[in-house]
Amino acid sequence: MIQHVYERSCCSDADRVIVATDSAEVQAAVESFGGDVYMTSEDHPSGTDRLQEVTSREGYDDEQIVVNVQGDEPLIPAEAINQVASNLAASTAEIATLCEPIDRIDDLFDPNIVKVITDHGGHAIYFSRAPIPWCRDSFSGAQKKLSSIFVHQRHLGIYAYRVKVLNDFVTWQPSPLEVTERLEQLRAMWHGARIHVAQAVVAIPPGVDTEKDLERVRRILVDA
Repeated sequence: MIQHVYERSCCSDADRVIVATDSAEVQAAVESFGGDVYMTSEDHPSGTDRLQEVTSREGYDDEQIVVNVQGDEPLIPAEAINQVASNLAASTAEIATLCEPIDRIDDLFDPNIVKVITDHGGHAIYFSRAPIPWCRDSFSGAQKKLSSIFVHQRHLGIYAYRVKVLNDFVTWQPSPLEVTERLEQLRAMWHGARIHVAQAVVAIPPGVDTEKDLERVRRILVDA
């Protein structure tokens, strides 16, 4: 899985692709296919903290843009990596990410699928594992259905950061919202960082969160 993520990331416009890990097993896997791997502390509470260690040790300046691609996204398109980096470069926000419309009611109520709502300027208002916003008319009956007025959005777990916000992030204590939802981006929002959210220009297949996801991805890769 790590090799697929790495190779797809290398197809992007990134100047450098690094696998950041505290796992000797992952390190060995990356080295076996000639990838660039960075061993980090075992004490990081989140992936964002781990990313900051890399940027700090590499000496990146505050305005450098880095993209965090999760290691469980083996089908991530390079176009999405380019898009989120370009969006942040064109924005005054500290962080950028992507979303896509939800078209199945089961997905809307699935806590493994994170939902996001934004303001009129495309900045995140909130992320949640719950359906947001709650559509009183569409969800009040026994048979819940998607709203005909509001298009719910699934958050796609790819982020671009300016290095300064990473340096700030590691000094902030986890917020009650982050701890409750288990979503680390809520720590940044709690402390006032703005997150730019845009519709992905390409379809991004779901990552691997469950055994069922893993089998689905394996079938896709075998058929490719």
